[in-house]
Amino acid sequence: MDKIALRDTAPRLPIGELSRRTRVNIETVRYYEKIGLMPSPARSEGGHRLYGNGHLLRLNFVRRARDLGFTLNEIRNLLDLAEKRDRPCAEARVVAAAHLSDVRAKLAALRKMEKVLVEMVARCADGSTPDCPILEALFVSEVRTEVKIKSSSTLHDLPSRGR
Repeated sequence: MDKIALRDTAPRLPIGELSRRTRVNIETVRYYEKIGLMPSPARSEGGHRLYGNGHLLRLNFVRRARDLGFTLNEIRNLLDLAEKRDRPCAEARVVAAAHLSDVRAKLAALRKMEKVLVEMVARCADGSTPDCPILEALFVSEVRTEVKIKSSSTLHDLPSRGR
């Protein structure tokens, strides 16, 4: 991808066509414009947005990066690196390596969640008893295993088996 192609914003595509080609929702395209991830497009005489090839390239880049779980700030940094190709690839590697570390932490947290859920389901036996160990475990407040998934900033308190 060359820098010139990324900067080509000559109006060609309406937002619906851009959305279809990139598989990005129209409202998401507008949001990316609002937060500055996408440059503002030209407008037709009727006020409709018209996007160029650079918009198409950039939006595909953003969608692919989002598919890989990069945050919007990480994507912004990567786009900045792409536009300034004179900067070394090592900087993009740093961003990707940090993201890989986050992904590995999430996987470890998900494995812990899986283990707790497997234990909860196993305690339920065949599910025919009136007292449900799964529901009871969700009410337990004493012993908990905390699992934090870093980039989503969501804290999940998962009951453990009294360890």
